[in-house]
Amino acid sequence: MEKKVEKVISNLEERVKFFSQLGIDFLFSSSPSTTSSTTAAKSSSLLSLKEEILNCQKCPLYRERKNAVPGEGNSEAELMFVGEAPGRDEDVQGNPFVGKAGQLLTKIINAMNFQRKDVFITNVVKCRPPNNRTPYRKEMELCQPYLLEQIDMIKPRVIVALGKVATDFFINSDLSMSRLRGSFFEYKNILLMPTFHPSYLIRNEANREIKKMVWEDMKKVMAFLDKK
Repeated sequence: MEKKVEKVISNLEERVKFFSQLGIDFLFSSSPSTTSSTTAAKSSSLLSLKEEILNCQKCPLYRERKNAVPGEGNSEAELMFVGEAPGRDEDVQGNPFVGKAGQLLTKIINAMNFQRKDVFITNVVKCRPPNNRTPYRKEMELCQPYLLEQIDMIKPRVIVALGKVATDFFINSDLSMSRLRGSFFEYKNILLMPTFHPSYLIRNEANREIKKMVWEDMKKVMAFLDKK
């Protein structure tokens, strides 16, 4: 019996050696299942965080919201877009960037050869401030852990900060957006590209120079991600 077992093992070793010499390693490759398992775990963690955000009552904004807006997209996204806070349409639907500014952002994403499902889109503050005012510092501080967790879970290669509020979250600076945009900064080993918020482009629709600047910013992101 022992001799039979030894013979089987010997035959297996010979076959393994043969496949190895041919460069075939699929018999031992565990990366697909490992990758699948990792992705599933990450998606599950993001879902748990989403539920936490939807039920959050850390600051007074929860009293007037219709829906918290955790964010949406690919848990494995290389590219993340971070805005300021949800607006009226986002508050109603519970999804980020679905109003006019969101439609413009979608066009920008598509022009970069991505789909919305390929990237992750969220905001610094997850609930709509009354009348779309700028979020207060305290509101941002209380909401901050959610965004930090999302970034830590997804680990994007690039974050695009949309507007001054989002940019200041990552790199507090006295410089204007005109001075900050167009250059990469580093945030926790992730490249950060500040650019104008889509709503700013809408308010200045006749100014083609601003649109051109945003597209120049996105081309730099595309080049880094090798997205042609």
